[in-house]
Amino acid sequence: MKQQEEKIAMRSIKRLSNGISREMCAAFGSGMFSGAQGRTLHFLLAEHTKSDVFQKDIEAEFGLRPPTATALLKELEQRGLIRKEPVSYDARRKKIVVTEKALQYKECVLKGLGELNQKLTAGISEEEMQVFFSVTDKMLKNLAE
Repeated sequence: MKQQEEKIAMRSIKRLSNGISREMCAAFGSGMFSGAQGRTLHFLLAEHTKSDVFQKDIEAEFGLRPPTATALLKELEQRGLIRKEPVSYDARRKKIVVTEKALQYKECVLKGLGELNQKLTAGISEEEMQVFFSVTDKMLKNLAE
């Protein structure tokens, strides 16, 4: 692939990322959550009843490095949205638990990000979405090599 095509791909991805960030700020307001906090809270609210969630799960879901995930979770903890609790089966691990305060935002967060995802994928077929996911998975794999 030519270098020019690679630059266009990177620019398109960056523009898409910036657009998503702007939409998230509009959906949640400037003082409610940052985009990263909203996405993380969305994941936690959707997953917390299915199984224990750990920092490693957040890192894997969002492609974050450990220090970034640590800082993000610390912010959520300071805002009273999560707490960390030890698990009985491994003294080294602490699961992430959403608080009652976070549960108050559940409908807003799930609805806001759900609507944003619908807006983002409007007019795109299931087949096109599968191609999109296949291409982004390959790009992520390329970056990991």
